[in-house]
Amino acid sequence: MPFDELTKILQSSISPVALISGIGLLLLAMTNRYARTTDGARTLARQHKEALPEHRANLSIQIKILFERSKILRFSIIFAAISIFCASLLILLIFASYFLELDLHHVIVAVFAISFIALIVSLGFFIKDLTLSLNALKQELTDFI
Repeated sequence: MPFDELTKILQSSISPVALISGIGLLLLAMTNRYARTTDGARTLARQHKEALPEHRANLSIQIKILFERSKILRFSIIFAAISIFCASLLILLIFASYFLELDLHHVIVAVFAISFIALIVSLGFFIKDLTLSLNALKQELTDFI
């Protein structure tokens, strides 16, 4: 295989590698938020058991919101991981297309599209989590705002 052909293959695989890197950073932020919501829900659940009856209603609302956020973040993380998986698969398909001399253009385009659709869905869930987070803060600060 001539050197310039190998260079073209490597250039083609740069975009999916950049995509993986960027989504990896988003995934890190999402998993950190997920850890905070689950830890927060556990802490509030312990407080709920020991709280006075008049405080339990507010704690219950906060626990439900944190649990809902955890579920939403889980979906966001799953779709981000699917996007990374598809981007990784895309790199393999690019190399297979060149080295095995297969016409995989339609498959490559489809996998690329699936990767971006999964990323968009992931970001949609992430935005929904941010909205719920603000709603929870508003609920907690009802006496102040």
